[in-house]
Amino acid sequence: MLDAVIIGGGHNGLACAFYLARAGMKVRILEAREVIGGAAVTEEFAPGFRNSTASYTVSLLQPRVIADMDLIKRGYRVIERPVSNYLPLEGDYMLMGGGLEASQSQTARFSKADAERLPEYFDMLEDAAEVLRGLALKVPPDPNGGLRSLIDAALQGRALAKLATERQRQVLQIFTRSAREVLDDWFESDPVKAAFGFDACVGHYASPDEPGSAYVLLHHVFGEVNGKKGAWGHVIGGMGAITQMMSQACREKGVEIRTNAPVTRVVVENGEAVGVELADGEVLRAKRVISNMGPKPLFDRLIPREAISADFARAMDGYRGGSGSLRMNVALSGLPEFRDAPDGDAHLRSGIIMAPSLDYMNQAFHSAKANGFSTQPIVEMLIPSLVDDSLAPKGQHVASLFCQHVDPDLPEDREDEAVNAVFDVIEHHAPGFRELVLHRQVHTPRKLEAKFGLWRGDIFHGRMSLDQLWAARPALGAGSHKLPIKGLWLCGSGAHPGGGVTGAPGHNCAHEILRHRRWWRN
Repeated sequence: MLDAVIIGGGHNGLACAFYLARAGMKVRILEAREVIGGAAVTEEFAPGFRNSTASYTVSLLQPRVIADMDLIKRGYRVIERPVSNYLPLEGDYMLMGGGLEASQSQTARFSKADAERLPEYFDMLEDAAEVLRGLALKVPPDPNGGLRSLIDAALQGRALAKLATERQRQVLQIFTRSAREVLDDWFESDPVKAAFGFDACVGHYASPDEPGSAYVLLHHVFGEVNGKKGAWGHVIGGMGAITQMMSQACREKGVEIRTNAPVTRVVVENGEAVGVELADGEVLRAKRVISNMGPKPLFDRLIPREAISADFARAMDGYRGGSGSLRMNVALSGLPEFRDAPDGDAHLRSGIIMAPSLDYMNQAFHSAKANGFSTQPIVEMLIPSLVDDSLAPKGQHVASLFCQHVDPDLPEDREDEAVNAVFDVIEHHAPGFRELVLHRQVHTPRKLEAKFGLWRGDIFHGRMSLDQLWAARPALGAGSHKLPIKGLWLCGSGAHPGGGVTGAPGHNCAHEILRHRRWWRN
């Protein structure tokens, strides 16, 4: 009898398995694909060209998980971006990052008033991010958990309560307002607002005008790289290097990892999850079933409807998601040359954001809603081969393209139109780009679901909105990782603190399981 079987070998499943096995449990991971890692994998997508094929950049991976799994000793190495983002504009460009002085200097080219406000904005954002960091490795309180949950709620709210009243108001606005409303309160220049507003659109099928979109912006800045808060970078070997190191740590603790093992059913007997059935008919029994897959496909496809209450069934019916993201990997014969760019190549080592204003981002969303895809999409490009020569042949390169928006329901016979729209935008800013393309790998929302199991292509396992955060992720009453079927747990990004390569949901789920084992011996 296994102590736990984990559905899905993504990074959170690996983190969860590691902590459980470290505590002496017998754990088995079942991964549907032929490779471990979920959406954090490095694969060859063309002869001689490798890349992080889905998740593609790192910041949010929790320092505690890195330390506990000895990832640095295993070779975890992150190269920071010299500047955070480069935005090509019409006849100009914007750089953001590289230190406060450099950011202020760039900002002053567009607005001296914005440059003066920048330090205060960064301070506000850091205070808000620090609240998130304090919550990331905490299990949210259960509204049905009695006195303990009331105490947990009070303790987890202390970081916010310690802030000055004005700062509390600003943080509350970040959680509830649109990105445009928040940024309009701080800045006057369109390029400056675009540099910050882009994060509100990443993986979020919505306009920057939508209430709550400012939180998505905040979610992307609570990480750190090499001890530098808010920084992003490239891990040598790609994102798959992370999950390969994590799987090594798991195996050393005795975790059994099986690939090519898709689960088709959670076995529920007398109201308790007691195992899983695989596609080949094999049934594995375990004391606990832990899902690293998203809550929506879990309850839609693997759990018998009659096994859950009518109330919870309605909650899952109403669960919202769908990222609207198009993810491409492109093999290039050389480096793109942007029309409007600074000297040197620091801008090519940054996040290249082709979206010059919030109005442009708003139109990209509405275009996708009306047309099925954005005719002028938001495009981010990274060129990781500039800092990692293991990814491409000498003198050639790979580019990661992350693009918004494509409707998750776009018919397959129109997907090439969406891809061409992306290349049109890049070609406008970097003439000759198409001639550099040797090969492309395309992941529409439909293909992200088919390949990686991401429901409706949702990179977060569900919308990151106030009604689906913290104790309400994935739903009130199920926010502490323990789902409303005895023995069934959730360890993926559909649990607090949400999406991104954090390892936090896996860490938290394991620690909550171990707490239950100590108190209830189950």
